Amino acid sequence: MAYNKNNIKIYEHVKVVPPSSSTQSTTTTPLTSYDLIFLRFHPSERIYFYTLHDPHSHPSCFFHEIVPNLKSSLSLTLQHFLPLAGKIVWPSDSSKPFIQFISNDDDNGVSLLIAESDADFDHVIENSPHEASLTRSFIPNLESSDLFASTMSLQITLFPNCGFSIGITQHHAIFDGKSLSMFVKAWAYLCNKIIGFETPTLLPELEPLFNRDIIKGANEKNAIEILSRISPTEKGNERSLKIFLAEPKLEDSVRATFKLSRENLDKIKQNVLSKWEIFDANESKPHTLSTFILTCAYSIVTIAKAIHGVEKEKEKFGFTFPIDYRARLEPPLPNNYFGNCIWGNFIRLDSFDFEKEDGVFVVAKCIYEKIKMINEKGILKREKIGDKDKSIHNEGYTKVAVAGSNRFSVYENDFGYGRPEKVEIVSIDRGLIIGYGDSKDGNGGVEIGLVLNKDVMDLFSTLFFEGLCDN
Repeated sequence: MAYNKNNIKIYEHVKVVPPSSSTQSTTTTPLTSYDLIFLRFHPSERIYFYTLHDPHSHPSCFFHEIVPNLKSSLSLTLQHFLPLAGKIVWPSDSSKPFIQFISNDDDNGVSLLIAESDADFDHVIENSPHEASLTRSFIPNLESSDLFASTMSLQITLFPNCGFSIGITQHHAIFDGKSLSMFVKAWAYLCNKIIGFETPTLLPELEPLFNRDIIKGANEKNAIEILSRISPTEKGNERSLKIFLAEPKLEDSVRATFKLSRENLDKIKQNVLSKWEIFDANESKPHTLSTFILTCAYSIVTIAKAIHGVEKEKEKFGFTFPIDYRARLEPPLPNNYFGNCIWGNFIRLDSFDFEKEDGVFVVAKCIYEKIKMINEKGILKREKIGDKDKSIHNEGYTKVAVAGSNRFSVYENDFGYGRPEKVEIVSIDRGLIIGYGDSKDGNGGVEIGLVLNKDVMDLFSTLFFEGLCDN
């Protein structure tokens, strides 16, 4: 057994592969332009926490019953998601990288750590502000080099007599959030089948589609050019597959989760829509506004006010958010398409946008109009990511981003031991990012995860709850 400085005890480190009888000798999966722009982007990191009750919470039961079930079902899941058991490579005779799986190759398989922690489980999963670095102990590293990159790493950590966590570090060129959600749902479904001693077959809607030929008009060459602008390599090696790791912002920072109930969201919506015709008489107000627009507008304005209140020089903010293009392509992609099909979109905000009383309305209207334009114009109106990023940085904008979706139903992922107690997007600490997801309560509300400077978080918390009282 090995110990690290975070009091994590590592019991086992294995590579999980699909059953040998289910695999071909060699399979390759292309990367599209939607994938390639994330080739060196920092990995996405998500963690699921589960409460266990006796006898499952006892280490002997956990390591001899639960862990084998999780490992066996993971192997069965990989036979449906075969590219995930491979790695990204870029041979000298290929114009672009691709995913390759080679049967019986020791380098293939998903890295899985089995660990134990003596951390206080209740403290780890609490919503109130706590040290930002804490959950990083339960997330594995993702291996990458100039020559190859892993697709995914997993870590299962026991908190004796309390619960366990499943930490997932995913290569963003392989998954977007929707695809990761499909994989976790499939794994949880098959784990339940193993526990029930049933023949493990996967539901049709959880069978992934890796066929890249159905995407028309993708420009991989342009994507590689964008990649070279937004993620330059250290040695100028354009073929390097080494991930650019934006360091987590942990010093003097805290992590916290905030909730907006369905009632909160309805009040924010009523407030925004009531101001629409007052401030824009030339345009009729929309019949409704999505939960995404309302959550982002309220969160961004509150973040901007808090940062501006602590760091007076911060007056300009840029908001970047992804849009899923599966249904917007021509022809549209099937719902089970596995890979990336998102594109970034940008909005600029100056101090007057968030300081005045109707700030949430202003920001909500900006997001609404951007999405409306994309829905009308489709793929032709995609932003030039590299140019926009550079422009926002050069003009002194503080960039706020959002990760996740309330449509992923992350709290439904039951591996046979109950639904998650808490789900957290750990990688929001690599920037100023809103972690956005559905509510554990299942009442139509949402959860918002943030990592902020301690003083900024204090002010954000005050403004967040005061604003809900005013709405």
